[in-house]
Amino acid sequence: MLYPELFKQLEAVRWNMDTDIPWGQFDATRLSDEQARTVKMNAITEWAALPATEMFLRDNRDDSDFSAFMSVWFFEEQKHSLVLMEYLRRFRPDLAPSEEELHEIRFEFDPAPALETLMLHFCGEIRLNHWYRRAAEWHTEPVIKAIYETLARDEARHGGAYLRYMKRAMTRFGDEARAAFAKVGVLMASARRTAQALHPTNLHVNERLFPRDTVQSRLPDPAWLERWLDKQIQFDSAWESKVVERILHNLGLLMERSFASVQELNRYRKDISQALLAQKAAAATA
Repeated sequence: MLYPELFKQLEAVRWNMDTDIPWGQFDATRLSDEQARTVKMNAITEWAALPATEMFLRDNRDDSDFSAFMSVWFFEEQKHSLVLMEYLRRFRPDLAPSEEELHEIRFEFDPAPALETLMLHFCGEIRLNHWYRRAAEWHTEPVIKAIYETLARDEARHGGAYLRYMKRAMTRFGDEARAAFAKVGVLMASARRTAQALHPTNLHVNERLFPRDTVQSRLPDPAWLERWLDKQIQFDSAWESKVVERILHNLGLLMERSFASVQELNRYRKDISQALLAQKAAAATA
């Protein structure tokens, strides 16, 4: 089991909201209304760990180890929402999310293949780590800068934990896991070719509720994410290249080969998918 070890590792570096956030350094003159509103949107977005955890537990009922790890991931992700709300409560209470606004993003996600979902969230943690690092640079108020730096480190650790479960899946499911991880890896490393930000909270997850079936579509300001990325924190091609590099690097370690580009990963995806189909065909005729 991975859960006991991961629990100890994450417990050892867990931060305290009262003592590890420099609340006393707050400088009201360095927080604009524009910046404060983005804190509210991120606070609500982080609340989406609640429906995501419900999805993970439902779709991984046969995996008690991973389901137990969700207790750690869920706690730390909800803490992200809480610390952002605490920032607003202390310094901009007029922008603190209401319970109704938070509850609006608790909706059911359609069932999806567990391996693909695991890879999707691994990539999501990498992307969010980079978004938060850039947000920390964009903000000018010291306390929120420190909060985003803290959250970015958490997201990196979560990505590392997901990677451990991906390695375990490779030993259990072989080419099935490789095909699933490569498929989602190509998607999540191709953000330059899409009109939308590629993160789990910005993907359609409930056909019945379409088009209001993304977390972002259910926020008070559904258009905020693209504006935050493009106009505010300016998550440009250089930053996007860092995300792609980390996805390709980690997949290379996982597959024990190197991927210099998304195109190389896509060729590998095609090869492993064909090999998997051949294996299934051979098993069917045996």
